[in-house]
Amino acid sequence: MRRALKTAGATLLRVTLVWAASSLTLLALAGILPDVQLQSEDGESITRTAVTAAWAAGAFGLLGALVWPLLVRALLLVPALVLGLLGFAINGSLLLVALWVIPERGGEADPRDAVVVAAVMSAVASATSTALAVRDDAAYRRRLHRLAGRRRTAPPDGAPDAAPGTLFLQLDGVGCQVLRDAVADGTMPTVASWLGTTHRLTPWRTDWSSQTGASQLGILHGSNHDVPAFRWYEKDTGRTMVSNRPGSAAELQRRAIERTGDGGLLTLDGASRGNLFSGGADQLALVLSVSARRGRRNRSRAGYFAYFRDPANAVRTALSFAAEAFREIGQSTRARLRGDHPRVRRGGLYPLIRAFATTVERDVVVAAVIGDMFSGRTAIYADLVAYDEVAHHSGPRSRDAAAVLRRLDRSISLIAEVAAHAPRPYRIVLLSDHGQSPGETFESAYGLSLRDLVRSGCGLPVPRHAQRRTGGAEARDTLRSAVHLPPPEDEEAGPPPEHGTDPIVLASGNLGLVSFPDIPYRASREEIDRRHPALLRTLADHPGIGFLLVRSERHGSLVLGPDGAEVPVDDLADDQGPLAGFGPGAADAVRRTDSFPHTADLMVNSRYHPSTGTVHAFEEQIGSHGGLGGEQSHAFLLWPVTLTPPVPDPQPAGSALVGAEQVHQVLRRWLTEGPGPQIPVDRTAQNSPPHTRPSEAFPVTSRVTPHKND
Repeated sequence: MRRALKTAGATLLRVTLVWAASSLTLLALAGILPDVQLQSEDGESITRTAVTAAWAAGAFGLLGALVWPLLVRALLLVPALVLGLLGFAINGSLLLVALWVIPERGGEADPRDAVVVAAVMSAVASATSTALAVRDDAAYRRRLHRLAGRRRTAPPDGAPDAAPGTLFLQLDGVGCQVLRDAVADGTMPTVASWLGTTHRLTPWRTDWSSQTGASQLGILHGSNHDVPAFRWYEKDTGRTMVSNRPGSAAELQRRAIERTGDGGLLTLDGASRGNLFSGGADQLALVLSVSARRGRRNRSRAGYFAYFRDPANAVRTALSFAAEAFREIGQSTRARLRGDHPRVRRGGLYPLIRAFATTVERDVVVAAVIGDMFSGRTAIYADLVAYDEVAHHSGPRSRDAAAVLRRLDRSISLIAEVAAHAPRPYRIVLLSDHGQSPGETFESAYGLSLRDLVRSGCGLPVPRHAQRRTGGAEARDTLRSAVHLPPPEDEEAGPPPEHGTDPIVLASGNLGLVSFPDIPYRASREEIDRRHPALLRTLADHPGIGFLLVRSERHGSLVLGPDGAEVPVDDLADDQGPLAGFGPGAADAVRRTDSFPHTADLMVNSRYHPSTGTVHAFEEQIGSHGGLGGEQSHAFLLWPVTLTPPVPDPQPAGSALVGAEQVHQVLRRWLTEGPGPQIPVDRTAQNSPPHTRPSEAFPVTSRVTPHKND
């Protein structure tokens, strides 16, 4: 009884102080803005004005608490960005209503000023409430819990509180050396405090396709077989697969589950946040492979509700979004004035795409992770894409990218602080899916795109003004999904009928893929030579191309390099021939991709310059990944020392962690370590009913995500 009274008294005190802060804010803004009045035209006493402000602030707070969540839920079908920006108008409307319903109607405001006043009052109320709760663990826990819109529950299946949960937090595109440097120079102080004390760092090497689609599919579902690149053409279906398109992501997830017979890493009480794939989780938010599904509870956009239902969050994120967009415009302008080189175009919609990745998506994913920890979920996998998006356009070692790393470090610090208040302890594993390699684009360095070079080698006309292709950054199509835009017309479809015999040239960072759609099987070197005698040597001898892979009827598959080099894939070596300089494991990576059913007729890897660590992307990116060469192939695992090492320590020769599928096995093993039922469901049980709680959002009714057209 005494404890309940104490808690009630503390809550009443906090409400009173927040009310007072809001009232003072309203008074101050009424004095600054001429079109906001808290008294009648004939004037009233300061006391009466203060009472009017208090009534208005109280009514505004009450309306925000009662009406805002209902409005956001009613507007769930509205695109996420529109919903965030709409928060300003809704907040302003609530303030006008509050001024209208208070006794004697002593206040009025111009609608435009009402929007400004409501935004400031929401921000002040949120900041005051958070500051007052910092010293009160229970209040702080409730505040953060409310941030993600979850109710605290016990760990699943009666597991004891001591049974640890595991959070896998993916820092998209952060290479192992970039992380080490950020720790050394103080850019990421939270990670620096972990390294060498509570955590250890282990590098791992990606597959040839060093990009999120291949890496995350392998990490979450245990197989990235037949994912040769970020985008590729499949002759049997006439479809262009693009890893970050909802339909393609759903199909890739279905294939992986079919191949492994397993739902994924997160099949037992798991949560998947901000990822391309579900990992078999019951709880989903911003997961691309389910975003094409139309069930209200299964759409990835439903994750926005948990965040935007708090008006303070909507206002804060909208302001951060606008600030980030203007920051990008300023940074790109300064880079252009300085004459920075290399440089790519950063106009058009890119400032909005960057702002979405670095503010909206980050805030929603972090809030979802906070809710997951307070719900005591066993396994959580979340992806923060901010660094990858900025590094593509500003460079992986740029000041812009370093600033993003600093903000990510603050998000990691917040998550770690929340973990201390969760109903069970959490082991936090940081990891990346790939790195990025810098370098001037192929088109900028040599004056023509890979598509133009291929057409020239085939004797086909080359357009005088080549069409620039946008990059394949993950945030671009997450944003498309958030605002309900369909994929571009040129992707997830076959070639236009009138150009059905022209080669299809696709780019995945510094990896290019060439397919001849009128040949129903993987074209051979001999057939390509008969059709286009100059093509293969034009590509292999070009100074911007390192090597290319092609099938031969006589010699099996071959790797072609400059100066007439031709090496069968079975005889490839890392330290000599066309792959010399590309690093350990390059030959095995090429051999593995050569075995895929949907490997392109020609796989073209750009040249790599070991002295500078640079490559030449076939897209508009000065920081790229997707092929071989440099830091793009070197990701990291930062793991708690309470877990067993991912590889033997010290490492014997040949024991390095290689490929996303091996990373999956390590993470799967870690889920079995410690007390409590934490292992994912058995491979034979993927069709068993999912573990769900009726009171929680975003369940998935089927382990296998269907194709969007099914």
